[in-house]
Amino acid sequence: MSNQEPSSLAEILENKTKNPAKRPPAYDWQEKALWVIKELNIPADKKSSVFQICKKTAPHLVERAVNDTNELRPSGDKWRYFFKIISESK
Repeated sequence: MSNQEPSSLAEILENKTKNPAKRPPAYDWQEKALWVIKELNIPADKKSSVFQICKKTAPHLVERAVNDTNELRPSGDKWRYFFKIISESK
């Protein structure tokens, strides 16, 4: 097993750009927003709205809205229904 150390700064920078480190979410609401985006296939132009909702809304309300969306809207644009439910819950 060979353990090669990078010999130059150029190699270090090249390795860093090839394997960027993923940072974990800093807050719980960010993790919740990423879960909602994945669960409901939120389009790219609506992702910031999901982050804003998760930041300002209680986590249990967000979870309930996602669960209701999955139950009541098994197909189609789930994200539109999610926004409708979450706006009514406020």
